[in-house]
Amino acid sequence: MTVRAATKGDAVAIADIRAAIVADPWITFTTMVLTPAGVAREIAEVQARGHGYLVALDSAGHVAGFAYYKQFRSGPGYAHTMEHTIHLDEAARRQGLGRTLMAALEAQARAAGVHSLIAGIGGANPGALAFHQHLGFQVVGQMPQVGRKNRRWLDLILMQKIIGQA
Repeated sequence: MTVRAATKGDAVAIADIRAAIVADPWITFTTMVLTPAGVAREIAEVQARGHGYLVALDSAGHVAGFAYYKQFRSGPGYAHTMEHTIHLDEAARRQGLGRTLMAALEAQARAAGVHSLIAGIGGANPGALAFHQHLGFQVVGQMPQVGRKNRRWLDLILMQKIIGQA
């Protein structure tokens, strides 16, 4: 397994992973599928702001997952608090790739001066909650019925991990 910075050449593979995530009824609240061109723009925008956008490669060198972070909320007071996204291809799950990818993302964020990472997780996604708890994230809030997908109201669970110095 290898982790490296994403490039626009990874956009097709990332778009494919995202499309599968969007098709799942509970992993993400969004129903919008990004095109490869949209993913390439996202990669460029995230990296232009000095934030991390990484891909994980499987043993064959194919993109098996991606993770990135960007500022949690706008304004200078939030400059050291980032929200992250991580998704793996279904075939790459439960092999340690997610932990490896998150460790690399956290290290990059810490080196960039990030103090706090936030995860926004759908309440109907217990696997993501367990994954983040295993990595040291703590539940800091629950927002009932703030998302809607497939005619169902969904809760948002906020998790946080302090990664920077006090």
